[in-house]
Amino acid sequence: MKSMKNYLKNAGLMLFAVMAMVSCEKSDDSSMEGESYNTSFEITDAPVDNADVKAVFVTIANVSVDGKALEGFSATTVNLAALVNGKTKALGNLDLQAKSYSNIVFELDFDKDVQGNSPGCYVERADGTKDAIAASSNKIKVTDTFEILAQANNKIVVDFDLRKIIKEEKSTLSSDYDFVTMAELSAGIRTVNAAVTGKISGMVNDSKNTSDKIIVYAYEKGKFNADVETKGKGESNVTFANAVTSSEAKGLNGSYSLEFLKEGEYELVFASYKEDAQGELSFNSMLEVESTTGLNLGAINITSALNITASVSVTGTVQ
Repeated sequence: MKSMKNYLKNAGLMLFAVMAMVSCEKSDDSSMEGESYNTSFEITDAPVDNADVKAVFVTIANVSVDGKALEGFSATTVNLAALVNGKTKALGNLDLQAKSYSNIVFELDFDKDVQGNSPGCYVERADGTKDAIAASSNKIKVTDTFEILAQANNKIVVDFDLRKIIKEEKSTLSSDYDFVTMAELSAGIRTVNAAVTGKISGMVNDSKNTSDKIIVYAYEKGKFNADVETKGKGESNVTFANAVTSSEAKGLNGSYSLEFLKEGEYELVFASYKEDAQGELSFNSMLEVESTTGLNLGAINITSALNITASVSVTGTVQ
């Protein structure tokens, strides 16, 4: 009987020890799964290719990630058109676990800006007039995936591509601006972790004066199809819809900068725009260019924090 009691006692101690080990393992796993990293969120923009658009103001009432509102965020009215060439505006931050996310929701106020003036979202034309813009819902869901890394410096940049999210409907006497469809709106916004991005910048020498404006588009290698991209896509007829981002070649030296490019291989294409008698710009043709440094413009490899210079000379237009 004594032997049986000792056996039961020892078995009980062993069971307790096993349960304690399992409990500790679960506790450790839970601790690891629960580790989070402070992450900042900022917005930027790829430029609109319409000379009549001076500014695009949007009033952001709330921003949430996976249902959690950004900490430190307060309602803001921002000119997206000013946030180009790497300029950003801070929104707020959240503590997030290291994994992939794909659910950011921007809640816009179409009616009033943060000063109480109407409208809350609008295009400012070159002549200073305002044209209110709205969508079928004021909650814009961004579905592009971004990654939180197990490190201290996570900065998520949300890129509103104005070329893709604003449309212009022309009539005989005037034009009217608005947001594109909800599906196109979501598709026109990308998200990246700045910690794993690089950029391509340079100058475009157009000594032949082929264009009134030149736009540089960055595509994932092999994804550019001129016949498709120049004709427009979807209900809103968005041209160059599959470009990752774009930049206008500006100033006397035609400088451009393609910012926040995820790691990978890219190809650059250059488009010519002409201005008509009314001052409106329209696509003219693709440009033939050559690198001034021998760089292969069809296969540019981007890695984290890499800044590549890709300056070109325009040799002609594509017929």
